[in-house]
Amino acid sequence: MICRAVGKRDRNFFLNLIGNVATQSHLRQTHAQLILNGLKSDIATVTKLIQKLSDLGAISDATLICSTFPNPDLFLYNVIIKGFSHNNCYSKAVSVYRQLRETTTLKPDNFTYVFVISAASKLQCSKLGSSLHGHVIVGGAGSDLFVGSAIVDMYLNFGKVGYAYKVFDKIPEPDTVLCNSMISGSVKNDCFEESVSIFKDMILRETRFDSTTFAAVLTAASELQELKLGMAIQSSSIKLGFHSHVHVLTGLISFYAKHGDMSTAKRLFDEIKHPDIIAYNSMISGFSWNQEMESAITLFKELLASHHIVNSSTLVGLIPVFHPFGHLKLTSTIHSFSMKHNFLSKPSVSTALITVYTRLNEINPARKLFNESQDKSLAAWNAMISGYTQNGVTDKAISLFKQMQNLKITPNPTTITTILSACAQLGALSLGQWVHDLATKYKFNSNIYVSTALIDMYAKCGSIESARQVFDEMPDKNTVTWNAMISGYGLHGHAHEALNIFNKLLDSKSPVTSVTFVSILHACSHGGLVNQAEQIFHTMGSGSTHGVEPLPEHYACMVDLYGRAGHLQTAYNFITKMPIDPGPATWGALLSACKTHKNTNLAKIASKKLFELDPDNIGYHVLLSNIYTAEKNYDKAASIRHKNRNLGKTKTPGCTLIEVDKVPHVFTSGQQCHNQIDEIYRVLEKLMGKMREVGFCTDTVTALHDVEEEEKELMVNVHSEKLAIAFGIMNTEMGTEIRIIKNLRVCLDCHNFTKFVSMVTRRVIVVRDANRFHHFRDGRCSCGDYW
Repeated sequence: MICRAVGKRDRNFFLNLIGNVATQSHLRQTHAQLILNGLKSDIATVTKLIQKLSDLGAISDATLICSTFPNPDLFLYNVIIKGFSHNNCYSKAVSVYRQLRETTTLKPDNFTYVFVISAASKLQCSKLGSSLHGHVIVGGAGSDLFVGSAIVDMYLNFGKVGYAYKVFDKIPEPDTVLCNSMISGSVKNDCFEESVSIFKDMILRETRFDSTTFAAVLTAASELQELKLGMAIQSSSIKLGFHSHVHVLTGLISFYAKHGDMSTAKRLFDEIKHPDIIAYNSMISGFSWNQEMESAITLFKELLASHHIVNSSTLVGLIPVFHPFGHLKLTSTIHSFSMKHNFLSKPSVSTALITVYTRLNEINPARKLFNESQDKSLAAWNAMISGYTQNGVTDKAISLFKQMQNLKITPNPTTITTILSACAQLGALSLGQWVHDLATKYKFNSNIYVSTALIDMYAKCGSIESARQVFDEMPDKNTVTWNAMISGYGLHGHAHEALNIFNKLLDSKSPVTSVTFVSILHACSHGGLVNQAEQIFHTMGSGSTHGVEPLPEHYACMVDLYGRAGHLQTAYNFITKMPIDPGPATWGALLSACKTHKNTNLAKIASKKLFELDPDNIGYHVLLSNIYTAEKNYDKAASIRHKNRNLGKTKTPGCTLIEVDKVPHVFTSGQQCHNQIDEIYRVLEKLMGKMREVGFCTDTVTALHDVEEEEKELMVNVHSEKLAIAFGIMNTEMGTEIRIIKNLRVCLDCHNFTKFVSMVTRRVIVVRDANRFHHFRDGRCSCGDYW
């Protein structure tokens, strides 16, 4: 027993005693003595007891005592609300707050609001948070610095940065703690420029800095890759005497590591006499970021030997997320270590492992890890969806996203951007429009990455008008946005529109990248704009205005440009004068042009190079075979086909996707298994009859030469896009636009076929093949037969 006195003890005795008690059992004995001494209804003593119980984790005992207390005052309510929040009982904290408002005449004060808003923040319930914000305003506490800080923290935790800034801007004199919360909260929500802006405002207002301020803003400078900014922050920290603080040095370590300066990072690390786990983590992550995995592993072993407690951030830094290739064994080892030491229960660790596995195309272990994760964070969902998308498994990416929707998990801009990429790959316009509606619902349209992904999705799904509409509505555009619009126009053969956007980009003074040049050169190539492309290409190079050096893909674009225009000798001369060795893409562009323009001599040169550089690519062998067939050199064509068969090489089978009533249907060449296949062939035969009446003639040049002409015609009649178009005509109302996607380049006969179908059916038909879009209307194609 801790109290054996026979005489009565007063309030002060028990207040002092409660303050010194260190265990739950002693507190329970003290409670018994309170009752014996007639103080069970003394509000000051009981409040102190409840506060101490909640501090020691005995929240159930505290709740029981509170529930039997006759007339609790506001201070006691505040203590129990804070106690519930402190013990992770956030819903109960909110319930007590509601009880206070609904069953008593007491009015919440600033402390009440702070404690309950903190609980709401942890509950991730934005509707409740907004309601509490309203209570604060009505209660007259809206301008209080303490309450305002809690509201700002809550909105930042919800990801509602705009709301946080509105509250922050109304606080006349924000203190250091509030400014630090805004800086770190902005960083967590990827608003790096905004966090730097707050730091600069602190300087102008002469708000006091501390080590947390510098550590937080250095993270923003690291993410922005702003070397001068980071060095200026470092100078300020030295001037104000914070440079030697461990948090600041750790921030500087991360900053210099992100800029690839590991020697400076190592020197700063050595300045820390007793580095803590955070400093170790920064160094390990820095080595991993800079592909110095041996150094990262060595430091990790040193950390283990020093008896520091390794945490989840240590492992996340060690996992080769930034440069995973060649590190599958290391990833598996870290996975085993994490499993052994129970780190897989940490969402950050499992998410990092999922990310690496998917980047290494190890989809199965990634999905197994995802399925076994008990507490799936939004980042884990994003990682798995992104992994499927990056590996071309778009159907599973979309399926997982729909599962996420069914579970009422709110996506973020990263989720929407990733799933829009999947829609773009699949060419599923209706699905993309549904995701666009979700982006609008969640108010993500203003996010520059979401808007850019929408442009890309609409362009790749055949709706270039919708892509342009999104582009025009964007108040701010980055280089990726401009590139997406230029690329979109190029994909649809609108070379002049692409040039117009390119010139506007130059006028906007936004940076021009190598991707920009690939996009515009590709657009010019598909539009036959030789002179314009030459002018643009000559603006590249180290001595040019933009300072962008031509890469192999730029040279390949130029060869493709000359080849499509029929300037085959110019294309060959261009290749021979290239300052770098031409690769498969460059020679492949020349070979493709040789097929179009039936130039056997150059085709032999190009194919010889291609067979040396990329011997396993069946496409080049097929191209050469088709060139010989077109020249009626059937022996050569047959020889190539025979050689391919002996080597076990087969051409990728053609397949075409069409979406009807939001249901995808895939057809392959010569398909016989479909519940409507007989009717499809009947419709196709009927179409062919109508088309022949208006002059259509089947092109059989590239069909196999050793069959009768009638059989050749039958072979090309069953190409997958013809089956898909016939199916679309059967299952849609007259006048409905038909959209199909083919995995290969559309052949000459199918291109001609589709033109005639658009004429005899008066339908608009949009075809996306492996290279570009074709819009067929009234017997004409948007490509002008130039593809």
